[in-house]
Amino acid sequence: MTLNKIWQNRKILVTGGTGFIGSHVVDNLVEKRRAKRENIIIPNSQKDDLRVFENCLKLTRGVNLIFHLAADVGGLAYSKTHPATQAYNCMVMDLNLVEATRKNEVGKIVLVSCSPAYPKNSPMPLKEENLFNGPPDESHFGFGWAKRTMAVLAKTYHQEFGMDVNVVVANNTYGPRDNFDLETAHVIPSLVKKCFEEKKLVIWGDGSPKRDFIYVKDLVEGIILAAERLNTLEPINLGSGREISIKNLVNLIVKLTDFKGKVVWDLTKPKGQPQRLVDIAKSKKLLGFKPNYSLEEGLKETIEWYKKYGKK
Repeated sequence: MTLNKIWQNRKILVTGGTGFIGSHVVDNLVEKRRAKRENIIIPNSQKDDLRVFENCLKLTRGVNLIFHLAADVGGLAYSKTHPATQAYNCMVMDLNLVEATRKNEVGKIVLVSCSPAYPKNSPMPLKEENLFNGPPDESHFGFGWAKRTMAVLAKTYHQEFGMDVNVVVANNTYGPRDNFDLETAHVIPSLVKKCFEEKKLVIWGDGSPKRDFIYVKDLVEGIILAAERLNTLEPINLGSGREISIKNLVNLIVKLTDFKGKVVWDLTKPKGQPQRLVDIAKSKKLLGFKPNYSLEEGLKETIEWYKKYGKK
């Protein structure tokens, strides 16, 4: 049976399927894998609260595969002011869904974690074997611990019940349909929005920290490859494998948006960790994962989407 035929016959649950990354997972499944859209279940966040176990039981019944992307997410400010809220919401959703997966004997579940799960002082680039070597950064403390707990769930549920559970660790992701709300947006959508709506860009720090940004379509391909090919319990990183300084990122976005205003670096504000790059050697080896989009290509598509759908 061909791979596309296998996807066509699967009943798939995508939690967070109406969100930024989840909606791209659905697109990939339908357009590239030829999965039948009517076989893809996307929970309604209002009616299908995953913090309620009975909802998870109902959603997972008769399902063959789960991509779990639902989470209580937000920018730096939200994570710093709502650490308990994020930890509670994420952990309860994750535990409920994995337990419902076990009870309903779903064939496989892919849990999508993220790089704030790594320890604050972890050596660079971030390698999977260092995931538990220290606490997460205080700025994402509750969220970081919750996302790290996914690896615990995968290992323990496999050990006791033989479940097929995989964990992928996503790095900084950007692209069309991202969150452009300045109160909760991450750095790229925030900068894009400000370049179109403000006359002056005020950036915290000196721009020296370096970051790894992965385009959403590349990330999603890695997530789905994990469902197709991954047979390890250990978490696996998904990133671009390339880094750029915040200063160079700002300059690139300024150029691509044709921003004519002034850029100001506020040196009285914290600049963040000096470097945040993930090692993707394991995903290349085990999945054949290869990011296809350069940062400039991904930014161009993101900016075009924002101009068409996001601008006021």
